[in-house]
Amino acid sequence: MQRDVMNYDVLIVGAGPAGLSAAIRIKQLAAAQEREISVCVLEKGAEVGAHIFSGAVIDPIALNELIPDWKEKGAPLHTPVNDDQFLMLTPNKAYTIPHKLLPPLMNNDGNYIVSLGDVCRWLGEQAEGLGVEIYPGFSAADVIYSEAGVVEGVVTGDMGRDKQGNEKPGFALGMELRAHYTLFAEGARGSLSKDITEKFSLRDNAEPQKYGIGFKEVWQITPEQSKPGQVLHSQGWPLDNSTGGGAFIYHLKENTLAIGFVVHLNYSNPHLSPFDEFQRFKTHPAIRPLLENGKRLSYGARAITEGGLQSLPRLAFPGGLLIGCAAGFVNVPRIKGTHNAMKSGMLAAETVVEALAAEQIGATLDSYAEKVRNSWIWKDLYAVRNVKPAISRFGNILGSIYAGTEMWLSSFGINVPWTLKHGKADNETLKKVSQAAKIYYPKPDGVVSFDKLSSVYLTNVYHEEDQPCHLVLKNASIPVTVNLPEYDAPEQRYCPAGVYEIVQQEGTPRLQINASNCIHCKTCDIKDPLQNINWRTPEGGGGPNYIGM
Repeated sequence: MQRDVMNYDVLIVGAGPAGLSAAIRIKQLAAAQEREISVCVLEKGAEVGAHIFSGAVIDPIALNELIPDWKEKGAPLHTPVNDDQFLMLTPNKAYTIPHKLLPPLMNNDGNYIVSLGDVCRWLGEQAEGLGVEIYPGFSAADVIYSEAGVVEGVVTGDMGRDKQGNEKPGFALGMELRAHYTLFAEGARGSLSKDITEKFSLRDNAEPQKYGIGFKEVWQITPEQSKPGQVLHSQGWPLDNSTGGGAFIYHLKENTLAIGFVVHLNYSNPHLSPFDEFQRFKTHPAIRPLLENGKRLSYGARAITEGGLQSLPRLAFPGGLLIGCAAGFVNVPRIKGTHNAMKSGMLAAETVVEALAAEQIGATLDSYAEKVRNSWIWKDLYAVRNVKPAISRFGNILGSIYAGTEMWLSSFGINVPWTLKHGKADNETLKKVSQAAKIYYPKPDGVVSFDKLSSVYLTNVYHEEDQPCHLVLKNASIPVTVNLPEYDAPEQRYCPAGVYEIVQQEGTPRLQINASNCIHCKTCDIKDPLQNINWRTPEGGGGPNYIGM
């Protein structure tokens, strides 16, 4: 069988904030120059926004640049921040940190509490209105390279193979989508972005990328508890001083709130369960009253890039660019990345349009990195570059004091001359189970805390059961011969969806992979100690179908 081929000037993999901003900006520039540039956006989710997951409080700085009249065009930014609080939690107490003590960059004045999925759906409509072709439900499975090693596009995944890889009735071969330039906007730990990074050695001069796993639930709460526009962040309990992370609570309109929790994936105790830490957080005396008479509406989880400036890879390679969280532009202390992701997409668009105008095809566009360095993205990340490594090195208390001091100095235009290193990758930080204290988690009460399976139900996740497993073990024996005895099979706990289970088969343990539960968070690809799990894209349209995220 021969694959169908579609040709474009620019192909964008991923319909998130970065990818859609790039597509819109290309079309805006083309119209201003009275040129025609064909743009295609490929999205593995069943619809634009289905896989989008974020807190989210967004800084509208990039949106103001991209679509200045976004309010008139009905962008779903309906809840401006009007109250900003920060708590330090102990097991039974909550201490409010006065806002005037926090560095100015932590201020959320002028920002908006949003559903980022809804924002992306709206951006998708703006892009299509400009002539961008968007294809949801198609996963990018492989990169197309020329004989000279130039990226020339991607191949979409086959549809209709069984678990053994055989063709089922209705089988459809994936298509070739070819382009002069391909922008990878897959988000944190994208499968093709990872392949490209390895092929072109993009990380040779960068620190290891660092990650967190972020959880979020949307709740309907009682009117007396609702405070639309209030933003609350916390540090401390239930995490110990050596485990980075924190929580957020964002009050939206119509008596809803988003509550979430982030655990840095360089944690060391293999007994730790990020999901259960989140559930335990909600039982705190300062948090529980918000929720106990409410109703949980949705749940999700996703890996977050946390490495910052020193973990940025080279951004350009022959025929393409990395944009958004595929590169890693999240500002960790602000817990914000959308504005930088959008701006990176816009800068990539400008770079590609310039190259096409000069009739440069398949070039390595290093001018994109220069645009990033000369933009407010670089200023945003430079000011906080030492926050994450300081917390990892000194612990939450001393690390936060150091980070706060440095951020205050930066606000006065004083930047320290050093940049701290991250050191180990997140998969290298686990202690052996014999060296780690056991952690006992309370049983979920079904009121404010819940189990994984009832939570996964709220993600609306769906995969065709009879398809090749997209969670590929490089060595099938390692889960039982290494992970189980040395780390007590940590994949059972770091996965937020119950995908991995150790089961007994005739008295012998084996790893069972419940791939249909997978919500595409990518944590297993990041945290597995020996990097034995390789996350690949399943059939297009599979995965979660987030609502209100």
